[in-house]
Amino acid sequence: MSDGVSGISSATGRGHRARRLVAIDPGRIVNPGIIEAQVNLAIALGLSSVLLEKVVYAKGVPQARNFDGYPILPPDRMPRVHVRIVESGSPMGGIGEPGLPGVPPAVANAVAALTGQRIRSLPLSKMKFGAS
Repeated sequence: MSDGVSGISSATGRGHRARRLVAIDPGRIVNPGIIEAQVNLAIALGLSSVLLEKVVYAKGVPQARNFDGYPILPPDRMPRVHVRIVESGSPMGGIGEPGLPGVPPAVANAVAALTGQRIRSLPLSKMKFGAS
């Protein structure tokens, strides 16, 4: 589960580095550093998808066939990510995926709250915002 503090300046309308709070229960853990790194990467991929990426398919096949074809948010544009591990003792589970799905809707909702315009497509870098 993650709680995004989306950084959008009401003065300029531009995004800025903010913070992300992520609490995750991976079950039993062995190396907390790996869990933090995986969650940070998930947040980076989620933000990249909402801000930069445009996944193009032709006949059901993605045209970018490798990660070098996807723009990834550089570290200097990443928010500070705070990871809290809640160890339940349950069997180990996947750790990279849970942090990613909530990012695009959180950012899109923050932009909609700021601009009054609902976001219907991504990436936001292709959107034109104005009076609605």
